[in-house]
Amino acid sequence: MGIDFTGKVAIVTGSGGGLGRCHALELARRGAKVVVNDLGGSVDGTGGSSEAAEKVVAEIKEAGGTAISNGSSVTDPEGVKNLVKQTMDAFGRIDILINNAGILRDKSFKKMELEDFKLVVDVHLLGSVYCTKAVWPIMSEQNYGRIVMTTSPSGLYGNFGQANYGAAKLGLVGFMNTLKIEGKKQDIRINAISPVAATRMTENLMPKEMLDKIRPEKVSVGVVYLCSEDAPSGTVLQAMGGRFSVATVMENAGVDLGDDCTVENVAANWDKISDLTQAKPRSR
Repeated sequence: MGIDFTGKVAIVTGSGGGLGRCHALELARRGAKVVVNDLGGSVDGTGGSSEAAEKVVAEIKEAGGTAISNGSSVTDPEGVKNLVKQTMDAFGRIDILINNAGILRDKSFKKMELEDFKLVVDVHLLGSVYCTKAVWPIMSEQNYGRIVMTTSPSGLYGNFGQANYGAAKLGLVGFMNTLKIEGKKQDIRINAISPVAATRMTENLMPKEMLDKIRPEKVSVGVVYLCSEDAPSGTVLQAMGGRFSVATVMENAGVDLGDDCTVENVAANWDKISDLTQAKPRSR
């Protein structure tokens, strides 16, 4: 086994099932001590039970690994503080945070209640902020940390009925882009995974034969690489059924209108302004 996490401690949010469970199992299989965090709610975020997280902990222990469960909601800053305290009390350090917890409240924007917009942003974006904020001082003190955000094709490219989800998911990319700069001196590397996988969030959207080809385990191998010592920083890794690619912001050379900067000249030059054939990746 090449990439090893012996001595490392990982928190995986929303890891009672689906992608998070697979991330937790793979990290544990490679030697990490894992904190399985899951509120145990339904896809829309309602309800709650510790059963799902405890089942994953049992799986890890049966395979010879080390894990504990935590039922805090990522939307509760005090609960997140307890998650981090529990981890430090048990293991004394935190090396890896995978922000995976999420819910869906899909509806066209015209019909969407603002409360459903807010809740989805609270879970995906602010939940990741709360967890990252809580581990940041620990990782800074250690001069080591690996953080993975979970973005989505819906955030990168849009998807009907997911204005709330897409806004939160692209917000995480902006969050990552700044943290990669601020964490560099302390070797805190931050990346994002953009997954398409067979989970309870997608089980009603695709036929079974398609779902069988995009098992979540095939995403987790990419996520676990992003948690490794040699991980990049500031990368959006797309993953689906064993296929991996990188998404990035592109920018072209543009057109300098100089003193002829008028609305009409923007219109007249629009084909050149919007031509991306020679565009290049843009980053700080």
